Amino acid sequence: MLLDEGHERLYVGAKNALYSLDLDHVNTHHREIQWASTGPQMEECLMKGREQLECANYIKVLQEYNQTHLLACGTGAFNPACALLRVGHDSEDRLFSLEEASVESGKGRCPYDHKSPCTATLSRGELYIGLYMDYWENDGAVCRLNNQSYTRTERNDRQQLSEPKFVGSAVVPDNDDRDDDKVYFFFTEREVDGEGVNKAVYTRVGRVCANDQGGQRMLVNRWSSFLKARLICSVAGHNGVDTHFDELEDVFVLTNKDEKNPEIFGLFSTTSAVFKGFAVCVYQMEDIRAAFNGPFAFRERPEHHWTPYEDRVPYPRPGSCASKVNGGGFSTSKEFPDEVLRFVRAHPVMYRPVLPLHHRPVLLQTEPGGKRLTQIAVDRVQAQDGHYHVLYIGTADSVILKIITIYNKDTDSVEEVLLEELQVFKVPTPVTEMLISPKRQQLYVGTELGVAQVRLHQCDLYGSECADCCLARDPYCAWDGLTCSRYYHVGVYTKRRFRRQDVRHGNAVQLCNGLQIDEEQWHRAEEKLVYGVESNSTLLECIPRSLQARVLWFIQRGDEKQEVRLDERVVMTAHGLLFLRVRRSDAGMYVCQTVEHGYVHTLLRITLNVLEDEEVSSILHKGERAERKEGERPPGPCHSPACPRPGPSVSPKVSGPTSALSAHPRLWYKDFLQLIGYGDTLRVEEYCERVWCSNKKRKKNKRRYAALGGEMGGGKGKGGENSHRAPRHTLDT
Repeated sequence: MLLDEGHERLYVGAKNALYSLDLDHVNTHHREIQWASTGPQMEECLMKGREQLECANYIKVLQEYNQTHLLACGTGAFNPACALLRVGHDSEDRLFSLEEASVESGKGRCPYDHKSPCTATLSRGELYIGLYMDYWENDGAVCRLNNQSYTRTERNDRQQLSEPKFVGSAVVPDNDDRDDDKVYFFFTEREVDGEGVNKAVYTRVGRVCANDQGGQRMLVNRWSSFLKARLICSVAGHNGVDTHFDELEDVFVLTNKDEKNPEIFGLFSTTSAVFKGFAVCVYQMEDIRAAFNGPFAFRERPEHHWTPYEDRVPYPRPGSCASKVNGGGFSTSKEFPDEVLRFVRAHPVMYRPVLPLHHRPVLLQTEPGGKRLTQIAVDRVQAQDGHYHVLYIGTADSVILKIITIYNKDTDSVEEVLLEELQVFKVPTPVTEMLISPKRQQLYVGTELGVAQVRLHQCDLYGSECADCCLARDPYCAWDGLTCSRYYHVGVYTKRRFRRQDVRHGNAVQLCNGLQIDEEQWHRAEEKLVYGVESNSTLLECIPRSLQARVLWFIQRGDEKQEVRLDERVVMTAHGLLFLRVRRSDAGMYVCQTVEHGYVHTLLRITLNVLEDEEVSSILHKGERAERKEGERPPGPCHSPACPRPGPSVSPKVSGPTSALSAHPRLWYKDFLQLIGYGDTLRVEEYCERVWCSNKKRKKNKRRYAALGGEMGGGKGKGGENSHRAPRHTLDT
């Protein structure tokens, strides 16, 4: 995906197609280019033993070429091709077309296989890319291509690249001298470990000079500045052995006003087959530059340990750029002495690794069975008590985790606060890409199924009370005296001066006039009626708005209130209070409260009524007998065996308030509906008929249900609300 704020479009490369989507509404007014593999390309691909799905044209490179064109490259049935896409000067042009005359070979600019990892960035008309250059994926390389020449890493040099998996890249200026600009590549590679036994996975940051032209007599068309350093993301163990997260899953370069010092966010996973965990580490550019300015690494043989190189280092320093900042003695890398080129080819590895901010991850997920994390995007937000990084993390089941991390200097610890957990697609599928538009405050999520658009903040979801808004600890949101709304820093929307926000501590007691639990709040809580069947399981559902809140359950009988005692029969779950085997003595009023940062909030009052098991069984048995008799009667409007059958009326006993049952004949399931207070049985009949009967039979009874005004559970009345709502009752069996 490519975000283009100037044209107000989101460009998406897909299988056999490219799309131009509206940034405000990605599901409307889209434009499309079909670019599939040709017939001969497909035949040749299939002849080589590939599957038909593999032989499609998958767009792997999509970059802004200039103000009016994009560069797109696709796999082209294992015969890569590139072309220019015309998009016009601005959003008013509404252009999106492929220039047929620009189509050319994409070898060296796009991988052959759509599953092959690659990363690309285009700067000043030159494409910098990390990819596998060959059909069999043996030749991993970092390349630069323009209209005149190409530059790449050495072929088959495992000191430079060893089985790389490319993840990300970015151009970062070191200073105001553009000749000193560097291009950084983030990747993992497999190398023989210090014992020479196993291949270990290491995450690397590689660097080249943007103006590197290679050497004159040696390193011709090869990098004269390629160096790499290790990125460390680890947790100290109690036994002195660190747990390393070595597999880089994704990287996000967060730019700010100072373009020379972006923050690098890496999403890592462990490589262990026994222990699977994920971590996010943050790196500062000054630490990355310090590693490249430090000692070079040296080892006699691949199976030996690395040691710092302590002999003389030639001038100019290997890996530096030909620029005025570096003395101005060389106008191009072709003028560098052969001694410098020989050194950089033999010593591409830096000895000192790059350590993360605070020397630890800002986010850890190590619980067994946790979600598999795939992508990361970060937004920097100004709150009332400082700046915060909001992390958006995509998972393998199309969930987006919205998290902030808070560093405590006094305790030297990092607190993780999960703000939201959003299911973006109904069908679980891995999130493959995420982009943020700070201008529009939108997050764009890409998967194999499609693209979704998500608001960065949804303050209205945090409730309509001051405490709920403050306890959410969302840096985007604040209590303005009336609602939970978007927070703006001083100088913007100054009319809303009544703002309450405390992201660091979430102290709602202090911010919201010291509100505490009282009788008025107790009786204001939402009420709900739940029925359970004796000896069966029953769930009293209560889910707090805040993911950090602690839930407490109380039972009230008369004027006495006591906390519910948990045991092997009564269990606290994330969804509420679960009775594995409910008893008649469990009937009563239950109160669900949350406690967070000293603030107590009553969410729900649930009255639990318990139906006797014997009487419920009696209704079921009589209903079954009625079904057997139904076979002797003339068929009704619906012939499906799943349709409800008539049966006798029974009045079961209830522990708690009892609903009187009529003695008139009725469909047997209506006994349950009347028992729990559901009076609109006609709507249930309509629902059953819509599910089980054919269209022809439904038309016969259309007039019967015309007065209902909409279909069961989905009918819309005026104003878009459901015309009929089922009462808040639940029957658990």
